[in-house]
Amino acid sequence: MWVADNWKDYEVIDCSGGEKLERWGRYILLRPDPQVIWDTPKKGTEWNRLNAHYHRSAKGGGEWEFFSLPEQWSISYKDLKFNLKPFSFKHTGLFPEQAVNWDWMRSLLSSVKRSEPGRQIKILNLFAYTGGATIACASAGAAVTHVDASKGMVGWAKENAALSGLGEAPVRYIVDDCKKFVEREIRRESFYDGIIMDPPSYGRGPKGEIWKLEESLYPFVELCTGVLSKKPLFVLINSYTTGLQPAVLSYLLNTLVAKRFGGSVEADEIGLPVKESGLVLPCGASGRWFAG
Repeated sequence: MWVADNWKDYEVIDCSGGEKLERWGRYILLRPDPQVIWDTPKKGTEWNRLNAHYHRSAKGGGEWEFFSLPEQWSISYKDLKFNLKPFSFKHTGLFPEQAVNWDWMRSLLSSVKRSEPGRQIKILNLFAYTGGATIACASAGAAVTHVDASKGMVGWAKENAALSGLGEAPVRYIVDDCKKFVEREIRRESFYDGIIMDPPSYGRGPKGEIWKLEESLYPFVELCTGVLSKKPLFVLINSYTTGLQPAVLSYLLNTLVAKRFGGSVEADEIGLPVKESGLVLPCGASGRWFAG
């Protein structure tokens, strides 16, 4: 498992009874987590001094209960900074387990920059959310195209870039359907050295098209290979869909990317360390293809 264990401003304090107790900077949040199927003793004092608690409804969805939490606050990961705020369906605007992929991409990009200092590296970030991967790659000197269908998420990503001192970095922010955008880039013969994607489990396109990850991911990744450059560096796929194993991502990347470009594929679960137990909470899966 790849574990995001370099955080200082974030930690999973404990997890029990379907919920995880987290510290986001100065604030303690309690949120539901479907992976937490155990019911261990709740020993820490933090269980009794929450700043906010997201209560999940038996009918689906849920709502926040606030005790003492600002509308917005910021945390840092190394030199990167992020604005946080509680919003729909338990989210805060950041998936901290992705830090393990930010570190991997930054290390890879920095290595290429050292060996080929004059090379312009272009990265395409699809389903890009609030821009964690975008600012990670931009901070390593890449030019990034950030695509998300939500105007609000794209605006949030711009805020995070500015907060991290990357407001003038070469980042294109695009509000668009990811599939439609990739199809246009293929027609425009616009190519990228790296692709990041964090597709949803389920969604609807602008004309009501249904996106179901198990059915849509393979043809979408196949489509995206059409915008890879002649000497691409990496492809990263993240999945939070229950039941989609890392080996599935490995098979997909080997079939569609490694077969054409060579290189290597690795895939694993990603997770976060739990302070109370010393164990690791699984948080999804990632598949990585990278050039040899």
